Amino acid sequence: MNAVNHQIRLAARPVGVPTPSDWKLTTEAVPVPGPGEFIVAVAYLSVDPAMLTWINATSSLVEPIAIGAVMDTAAVGRVTSSDHPEFEVGDHVYGAFRVQEFARSDGDGVTKLDPLLAPLPTYLGALDITGLTAYFGVLDVGRIREGDTVVVSGAAGAVGSVAGQISKIKGCRAIGIAGGPEKCRWITEDLGFDAAIDYRSEDVGRALREHAPDGVDLFFDNVGGEILDTVLTQLARGARIVLSGAVSQYTPDQVRGPSNYLSLIGARASMIGFLTLDYAERYPQARAELAAWLREGRLISREDVLEGGVPAFPDALPKLFAGENIGKLLLAVP
Repeated sequence: MNAVNHQIRLAARPVGVPTPSDWKLTTEAVPVPGPGEFIVAVAYLSVDPAMLTWINATSSLVEPIAIGAVMDTAAVGRVTSSDHPEFEVGDHVYGAFRVQEFARSDGDGVTKLDPLLAPLPTYLGALDITGLTAYFGVLDVGRIREGDTVVVSGAAGAVGSVAGQISKIKGCRAIGIAGGPEKCRWITEDLGFDAAIDYRSEDVGRALREHAPDGVDLFFDNVGGEILDTVLTQLARGARIVLSGAVSQYTPDQVRGPSNYLSLIGARASMIGFLTLDYAERYPQARAELAAWLREGRLISREDVLEGGVPAFPDALPKLFAGENIGKLLLAVP
């Protein structure tokens, strides 16, 4: 076992996307389990766009992470020592273990995993919050109907890639908006999207008119900003806009409201945001269906795994906002 536990702590409130100076790498002794506790050796850490809101002092969704605190995140790992009756050494587990190499837990909020059912990284991808967000956002909030034309922004990201695939599973036409030819090829050739729009090199409005001549029935938005404004001009009657995220709006200098919102009136459309946590009681049912689609080959979960362990976290998070990842971004902990 390592002699020390490396951790990433928040050192300062960032202005925009965090820089390495906003974080501090610290070390402490590897924890020892007390009565009813166990220790987890972390294997993979989740890296998410929402982290920017967690460290923002003005966040309205969550209590901001305190200066000096270990950064929050979901992770998977293996139990290395235990004084807990329900967790044994060798168990693979999922939980909010934070950005560190070893975590002590009393089992609250921790789930045992079966590594034979799915690879460990997939439990942070299609079988985690990203997959659940796509599942409930498309099926419940978006009220998808067979034959709908569905447009997904951030389509090569963790949530968007699953949302588009669920749309195809449910008999819809899926159009993805992504940045760069590699991402566009991936979502059409590997994931089965009907069309891809490269927002970096194409006129998104013109491309939407070409690929969705009868309008957009469901827009699953992970980006916001200019992309949302453009899609609002291409709505079919009765369209639904689902606000899953807004990666373009997470820093104060980027914030802009939709200027084309009056299009909602003419299209008799609705625009609604949601939080996946509202569906927590149905997580087991959703995970079971997602896992079945994975086994059947109808759903692909791609994890973009970075090496470097805990010390690499400050350089990993900005990759999300530079659009450098394809699929779910993870950090491997050796």
